[in-house]
Formats: sequence, structure tokens, C-alpha cells
Amino acid sequence: MFAFEVGRQFVFIGAVNGLSYALLALGVILIYRSSRIINFAVGATGVLASQVMAHLVIRYGAPYWLGVVLAVLGGAVFLGVAELTVVRRLFTAPRVILLVATIGLAQLAQALIFALPEASAEDKRHRFPTPWNRELEWFGIRIEGGEFVLFVASTAAVVALSIWVRWSAWGRAIRATAADPDRARLAGIHPGRVSTVVWALTGAFAGLVTVFQEADSIGSFVATSPGHATMTRVLVVAVCASFVSFSVAVATGIVLGIIEALIRLNYPLDLGRFEAVLLLVAIVGIFATTRRGAPDEAGAFSFSPRIRPIPAQLRSIWWVRHHSRILAAIGVAMVAVVPVFVTTASRTFRYSEILLMALAALSLVVLVGWSGQISLGQGAFAGLGALTTTALVRGNDLGLGVAGLDVVVPMPELHFLWAAVWGTAVAAGASVVVGIGALRARGLLLAVVTLAFAVAAEKFFFTRPFLSGGSQTSALLERAHIGPIDLAPQRTYFYLALFGLVLGVVFTAHLRRTGIGRRIVATRENPSAAAAATVWPTGSKVLAFALGGGLAGFAGALLAGLYSTVLFSFFSVDTSFKVVAIAVIGGIGSVIGPVLGSLWVIGLPAFWPDSALIPVLTSSLGILVLLMYAPGGFVQLWYLARDSFLSWFAQRHPAPSVRVRDIPAPASIPSPPSNVALATSELSVRYGPRVAVDRVSLEVGHGEIVGLIGTNGAGKTSFMNGVGGLTPANGRVEIYGTDVSRLAAHRRHRHHLGRAFQAATLFPDLTVRETVQVALERRLPTRFWPAALALPPGVRRERRQVSAADDLIGFFGLGDYADKFVAELSTGTRRIVELACLVAGGSRLLCLDEPTAGVAQREAEALVPLLHGVRRELDASVLLIEHDMPLVMSISDRIYCMDAGEVIAQGTPAAVRDDPRVVASYLGTDTRAISRSDAGGET
Repeated sequence: MFAFEVGRQFVFIGAVNGLSYALLALGVILIYRSSRIINFAVGATGVLASQVMAHLVIRYGAPYWLGVVLAVLGGAVFLGVAELTVVRRLFTAPRVILLVATIGLAQLAQALIFALPEASAEDKRHRFPTPWNRELEWFGIRIEGGEFVLFVASTAAVVALSIWVRWSAWGRAIRATAADPDRARLAGIHPGRVSTVVWALTGAFAGLVTVFQEADSIGSFVATSPGHATMTRVLVVAVCASFVSFSVAVATGIVLGIIEALIRLNYPLDLGRFEAVLLLVAIVGIFATTRRGAPDEAGAFSFSPRIRPIPAQLRSIWWVRHHSRILAAIGVAMVAVVPVFVTTASRTFRYSEILLMALAALSLVVLVGWSGQISLGQGAFAGLGALTTTALVRGNDLGLGVAGLDVVVPMPELHFLWAAVWGTAVAAGASVVVGIGALRARGLLLAVVTLAFAVAAEKFFFTRPFLSGGSQTSALLERAHIGPIDLAPQRTYFYLALFGLVLGVVFTAHLRRTGIGRRIVATRENPSAAAAATVWPTGSKVLAFALGGGLAGFAGALLAGLYSTVLFSFFSVDTSFKVVAIAVIGGIGSVIGPVLGSLWVIGLPAFWPDSALIPVLTSSLGILVLLMYAPGGFVQLWYLARDSFLSWFAQRHPAPSVRVRDIPAPASIPSPPSNVALATSELSVRYGPRVAVDRVSLEVGHGEIVGLIGTNGAGKTSFMNGVGGLTPANGRVEIYGTDVSRLAAHRRHRHHLGRAFQAATLFPDLTVRETVQVALERRLPTRFWPAALALPPGVRRERRQVSAADDLIGFFGLGDYADKFVAELSTGTRRIVELACLVAGGSRLLCLDEPTAGVAQREAEALVPLLHGVRRELDASVLLIEHDMPLVMSISDRIYCMDAGEVIAQGTPAAVRDDPRVVASYLGTDTRAISRSDAGGET
């Protein structure tokens, strides 16, 4: 039962294959280290270079080494030109756009391979050129010439690349650019030039690796680039190496290659087992990478242009306020009459497919547009929903087998609608399971694990007996009746597809307007600030995974009914890539974007099947051109036109008056259970081996303002993060007598803990009103089902949030900014918004990290009375980090001074100011630095 054969020859073959994965992964790592881009075109570039080599040496008789040099130069030119023309233009665009662009580059390389002259039958019989074609035998292992060349060349290439990156001036420039492009510029390094060199070098390296990898292989001329399965192996190797370590990548690649070879030896009839193993390795690898500290991708998660609200002076005009609904209704009506004029069943079938592919792409609006997580597996989740629906309709037995023990669970035959519900739920659950390893990751890492899932689904999961019914290629589903309605006619099913799309669009658009959507976006934009608003970041991500998988599964269930014969190839990796292309081309920032994208990618070839221009427009070249000039997709163009019109129209109407409101009464807060607002005991914070906070004990009494001063790097912010649970810490933290040391950050902040951050970033892609509503989640939390289904309790809760937010905005004088995005505000205005959020949450303990940082002196002086007013209204206590010494000395009741992670002094402002250790470490001996301003007096 547990017999597992190990053959030395298979181990060697696996090691050779794994080495090829590792070498291609080095190219992926090199580009990621320099520009934080996962390049899907590395493998295709290598194949293009190898084909150039084959044509030169075999067809035209060029010398071997000349062919090698020209092939390597070809790879360098291809990726170098791609960087100059595509990557550099899109470099400031969201990373999902660049990821799709690299997929387009891979397809472009494939097109160039097809464009090479056709080889003759005689040429095709030649083996791939090799500098050494002898065969060796070592310890019973047969080593062919090509394998020996690959070993020698790869070893030399890895050593040379490692030395170059480690010790050369260009290598130092790459590391400096990756760490901080702005500082690199100050040091005289040109990041753009470095990026071009890295891309060209990667192209050359990919060409060199592939040329030696193919040495002496049968079939010199190929017409395909590395398959998705190969690129998945390459990316998983890169993930396990944390996109950093060359040596770990080589070792991981060899180990995975050996495991793959042994699985092929022991399970020749079930080769998909390795894909399932690879998926597990990807999940574990991403989890381990993020535990060690994932590569920083800050600032790369706004995947869509900001959609501006309607100007306030136009909201009273009915048709302006409802223009989106009016246009959507007109669009639905136009689509609904299509079957009246198009009576051909085949074309009606194709139009139904357009609608349902748009529904599948809608899942990426939630997952990518809201949550900032890139998925390349939505086609597989749709396939899982389709096959689960099919299996439940047919009543396939569910087989469970563990360690040779098989248990069969009979399943009843369900109606199509109930089966579709379960298919949607299964896809949602699978999405959560696949994404669970990437919960701590942001952005691109999820793309790798979802790609691994897409490959594993196609080659392993879809062929399981329950889903496949025993077939290796397809599953059959007979269309059902819904009451008296027969779904068999294509026209009837078209209307079901239209209903499903409308339902998905309305549901998704509604969710975005509720607290559910705001919480997901807030978590994407600023997880720490979201946690400070009592939003659970992990829960928001899990919810986004579930919603994205559920929408894809729902689309898959309807596609299963459309296809009837559900081929596994319908939901291949190519389908997942097509779903991404649909979402990106249409525009991820809006629910209408996937509809426009589906009309472009699926619809144009269906509408004009005989056109010679359409394949060019929907090809990789057409997509690249579109992304270069409209990275936000077609939706970006629509909103630019709409906003221009509304701005012009608004100038013809007077702006509404802004009414200053009284501050809303916060929810009744009982008298504090303790006179001590905050007490820490032996609190320590470590970052790896470095101790940032060393056993700090601090106390803030109720109603006190306690200052926390110290040099930069003294550990003040780390201490405050440790108090709020935003950074792992040891020690005890009590808030009003309650021990919160073991609570997660969002749970700690529910104990009336409020936090203002040094950068005051808040949530750049939310408006001021939405930001305050996120803060109101502490007092008026959004419940999922009432909000999602628009039940009366959910509607009432949303109205109360809007009313409370408007009251706060009016009180703080932010009426003119209510509908502006936080990213458009000045630092001083963002500070006021942050104070409004503290009031919205009813915080009793305010932890303020340099509230006057980045603001002018007059604005800093204006903040002081506002801060005192907030403290009085909330009956709050304040822990204040501040470098403005006149301010902190004038408003603080007591002061703590930190240095090198330790408290070196505490007491009244006068006592701390005169303490010799404080003077030596922080204040210095120049008293003018302390008395330069009279800001901060009580008012």
C-alpha cells in the first residue's frame, strides 16, 4: 500500500528537469528584484532565442558558437525593447496591468516563433545543435551529451550571475534601485536605465539557458513556448526562493524536478498528482515567504482609476443622480431584444457565452479591484462550479480515499438551481482555501498560487470521479426545467444568462456601496488603519476570496448548462488568462468593465468571424497597445468623458451651502472602569534580531495627555504599534483595566483605543465620507447578510452611518471635501479627517503619532485647540508622540523620553526637559530649540 519505487535514472532525469526550472526562475527573480514585476515572458523569450539558434545553425549552416551568440543577443533585444516600449510606459500603472502585459509579451514571442520561416522535413529531423554529443555512464546512470552540457553551462551561469549581482557596480545599482528608487536617483543611479539592463540581461540569460537546455534534443523546430505547467513550476521555484535567493531557487528546482520524476515513475496513469503537490508547495511557500517578510510591494494595489462622485450641486437633478441606472437599463433592454433579431442557435449560444464570461470576469472586480489580490485561477474556479453543478445534477457518488481506505458517499440528484447554489458555494470555499496561504501577502504572490491551482484543477481535480463521472475529458449535463420554463432552447438559456449577469452586476455594485465593500477596500489600502477602525483585515481578505470564487463558480454553473457537454478544456489555464484579459481590458474599477471587456475579447470574433482585422485587435499585440494608452481599460475612457461633462454641467449650477453642524453625540460611554487608561508592563518589540522596544513600562491616567519623545529610531512608533497590536510584542498591555495583550489589533481597538498614524495616509482610494464611515464601523458595524441582501436592518444601518458621517464632516468643517478622495487632500486636511475618525469611533484612549508632522506651523497651532476639543468631547486620554518640543511641553501633563528602545526619563515636562540624559540624547544644550515657538497653549 505504501510501496514507492525510487530509480537512480529517474532521479537524475528529474534533477536535470528541475535544474531547467531553476535556471528560468533566476530570470524571474532578477526582474522581480529590480522592478517588482513577475515576468511571464521569460520562458517564451528563451524558446524564441532557441528557435533563432536552430534556424541559423541547421537551416543556414552558421557556426555553432555564432548561433549561440546571436540567439542570446536575440533574447536580450526582445526583452530590452519590451522594457523600453511597454514596461516603461506602464511602470506607474497597477502591477496587474504589467502582469497582463508580460502575458501579452509571451504571446507576442509565440507569434514571432510562428513568423519564422517554415523548416523543411529534412531540417526537422535534425537534433538540436550541441557542442558535445557524447554519452557517459556514471554509477549506472546514463548521461547524454545535452544533459552534461546543461549541467556544466548552468553551473557556470549561476556562479557568473551571482558574482555579477553581488559584486559588480550594476549589481549594486540593481539592489539600490530595488530598495529605494528615490534614494538611488540621489546617488546618481538611473532606475530606468537599470531596469532596461536587467530586462535585456534576463532575456540573454533565458536564451542561453534554453539553448543549452535543448542541446541534442529531438525536434529542433517547435511552434510553442513553455506551457503553463512549466511556467508554474518556474514561478513556484521563485516563490520558494522568496524572489531573492539564487541558491535556494536552484536547490528547490532540483528537488521539485526529482519529486516530479518519481511521481511519474510510480503513478504513470495519474500524472496530475504532481500538480496537486505543486499547489501545496506553492501555498506553503507563499506562507513561509510572507512569514519571513514578503518583498515590499507598497503602493502597487490601486488597480483602477478613481471614480469620482457626482458633484454635490447636481445630485438634486434626477437624471444625473440616476444616470448609471438609466444607461444600464437601456443596455439591458437592447441586449434583451437580440434573440428577436438573431434566430440562429449557434450565434445565440455565442452571445450567451459573452454574457457568462463577463460574469466570470466580474469576480475579479471584487478580488482584484477591491481587495488588491491578483488571481490567475478564476477560470478554474468557474470550472469547479460547473463540474460540481454537473455532478450534483447527475447524482455522482462522492468518493473519499485516505491511505488506501475508500469510502463512497451516495449523493442525491439535485435540481439544476440547487446544484448551482452548491457549485457556487464549493467554488467560494475553494477560493478561500487556495488564498489562505496568501493572507499575509499583497498583490502578485496570490497570482502564483492561483496559477498553480488552475494547472492542478485542469490536470488533477477535474478528473476526480465525483466531478468527472469517470471520464477523463468531459462531463454531461442535460438542461433542466425551471417550473414551466424549458431551458433547452438556446433563446431561453440566453435570457437565463442575461438574468445571471444582471443579478451579479447588481449584487456586486450594491456590495461596493455598503460597509462590506468599504472594509475590503480599506484593508487593501491600509491594513493597519483598517485594524485601528476595528475592521478585521484577515476577515476582509477571506471575504473577498469567497466573493470572488463564488461569482466565478456561479458563472461556471451557468456555463455548464450552456455547454451541456462540459469539456475540462473549457476551463483550462488559457480560460483563466482570458478572464483576466476581459477584466483588465474592460476596466477592473467598475462593474460594467467586464461587460465591455467580454464584448471586446469574446464578442468581436463572434460578431465578425471572417474579419482579418479582428484577430489583430484581440491578439496580444492589440491588447498591449490598448493597455499602453488606456491602462484603466475602456471604463477609464468612459469616466474621463463622463467627469468632463459633469464638471462642465456643474459650473452652470450654484454650489449648495455647507451647513456647520454640531458634533454628534457619540454612543453612550459608561464611566471608565479604571482611572488608568493605559498601562504597559515590560513591553518589548523585536524585528528579527534587533530589539526596537526593550521592556518598557508606561502608564497613562484617565484624562491625561502624556507625551512620548525621543530621537528618530528610539522605538516610539514601535511601542505604539505594540500597544495597538499592529506589531507582535511581548509583555502586558492593559486598556482601562482590561488585559488586551492576547487580542488581535482590531479587537484591541474595540476597547475604545484610537490611533492616528504618522503619515496620515488613511485610505487613499476612499472619499472623506467613506473614510469616516469606515471609522463608524466601531459603533455601527455592518452585518453581512442584511447589507448584502438589502434587508431593512441593513438599509437602516447604512443610512445611520451616512447621517453620522455627514454630521462629523460638517462639524469639522470638511463639507467641501466630503466627496474628494483622501489621496487628493493636503496633509493638514488629512489630519483633521483622522481626528474626525477618532470621534466617529468614540475612542477613549487616543494614541497620536506625530499629529503635526508634515504640516505648516500655523496648521500645527490650529490643530492644538481642535485636539483639546476632541479630548473634552470624548472624555479621552492621550498618548502623544511629537517632535515639536514647545507643543509637547506645553500640552502634556507628563512626558516619557525613550532612547534605543528604553525609557530613560519620565515625569513632568519641566523635570524631563532638565534631565541630563534627555538633554544629552535628544534635546541638546541649545535652549533656543525648546523655546522657539509659543504654539500649543491651552485655549
